[in-house]
Amino acid sequence: MKPLVKLHSRTVVLPFENIDTDRIVPARFLTTTERSGLGRALFHDWRYREDGSENPDFALNRPEAKGAGILVAGRNFGCGSSREHAPWALADYGIRAVLSSEIADIFRSNALKNGVLAVVVSEAEHRWLLDHPGIELAVDVAAGTIELPDGGHIRFELDAFARQCLLDGVDQLGFLLRHAEAIAAFEQAREAA
Repeated sequence: MKPLVKLHSRTVVLPFENIDTDRIVPARFLTTTERSGLGRALFHDWRYREDGSENPDFALNRPEAKGAGILVAGRNFGCGSSREHAPWALADYGIRAVLSSEIADIFRSNALKNGVLAVVVSEAEHRWLLDHPGIELAVDVAAGTIELPDGGHIRFELDAFARQCLLDGVDQLGFLLRHAEAIAAFEQAREAA
């Protein structure tokens, strides 16, 4: 995973409520354990027509959305079944942050563990973000702030461990592997006692 310290990007807006994990990445794409390549499956049934061509009406396919790394989604984003493939697909596509007034707990946990910042904002902040697609935001993970185009800020809370993993660009296993020597020393000391 790439570290996520600061993110300066345009937003792309999907205002729909209750976007579940099967909509984010349909179940038929869950046959892989590889993270790379899943960006093509992201919102597949919305992004592509039956003949496989891009749907030009879908938000991510519009020219102004190209390169946007921040998704502003409708309320209750990521509901449904737990699948790490959903944040993998977002990250592989280039989405590094998801903002909504409500994000399903399991999705939020999976996202944070896989390098995607999932931020719950207030209803008023959410409405403003939905009403202003394509704006430039500056997200500072360490400070827990999102800078708006007018210089205002949205503050967000983030678990200290999740914040550190995002800043370091590691998942939980990577964090543990960084401390492998200390863990081994602890285990040896415990066995000797």
